[in-house]
Amino acid sequence: MKPSKCKMWLETARPKTLPLAIASIVTGSALAHYYQQFNGIVAFLALVTATLLQIVSNFANDYGDHVKGSDTAERIGPLRGIQQGVISFAQLRVGLILVTLASMVSGVALIAVSCQTWNDVLAFVVLGVLAIIASITYTVGKKPYGYMGLGDISVFIFFGLLGVGGTFYLQAHQLSHSIFLPAMMSGFLAVAVLNINNLRDVEQDKKSGKNTLIVRIGAKYGCYYHIALLTLAVLCALSFAIYYFQHWYSFLFIVILPLLIKHAVFVLRHKDAIELRPMLAQMAKLALLFNIIFSLGLYLE
Repeated sequence: MKPSKCKMWLETARPKTLPLAIASIVTGSALAHYYQQFNGIVAFLALVTATLLQIVSNFANDYGDHVKGSDTAERIGPLRGIQQGVISFAQLRVGLILVTLASMVSGVALIAVSCQTWNDVLAFVVLGVLAIIASITYTVGKKPYGYMGLGDISVFIFFGLLGVGGTFYLQAHQLSHSIFLPAMMSGFLAVAVLNINNLRDVEQDKKSGKNTLIVRIGAKYGCYYHIALLTLAVLCALSFAIYYFQHWYSFLFIVILPLLIKHAVFVLRHKDAIELRPMLAQMAKLALLFNIIFSLGLYLE
């Protein structure tokens, strides 16, 4: 018996990956609050836009992988609607177009509410277009950058530097060098989520010619890379906290460290794709939780 179409559309949207979009907006908004520039409407529209862009990326991922034959019944992760025949290729294309249009409408509303100069309008229109292009061309097109091992760089930029920095700027209308450590923190955690996905799918990706960074360096070094990403994220958070936080209770994010260490040890000890499958959702939750509690420290200051 085939699952319902509604359930398959939800599965295609990949709700377990949406914390990536939420995390950067939370941290960027918390930084704006720290500088007494928080704007709830702007933060909400940024959250909606980022979430829609993440769904665009997820739809495009399935679309591109289907065209290239990368997603087959052999994949370790859950089978998508198009793989099970519940959603047709044409329907997925229409869904991708509709979600892309929705993200554009949300993005225009965000720019209209937040931008104060025509230079800002132009800059964020360009960034918005680039974000949509990056979301789609990860797996779609003649030379998708996800198949060349460049996905990690894109995730770091869009879910770290631009996600946090852009959210902050749209509320504060200025940039401060202090925001780059939290932005990098968020970016490294987001890349760690992608890395788990690539570690899980490394064998299938090899067969299909999807040369992710893990395919290029191998699963063993991919695990070490994962530990490096988590370590760099924590160091960024600690460096910011030591320099800027004035109260001990603002260091609450430290309570997440044992969970990150437990996760890291599991990844080092279990390299089998089946065993790594639940780690994707776990890493996404840890990334969001770390960003939220770090942001709570900013609010408490």
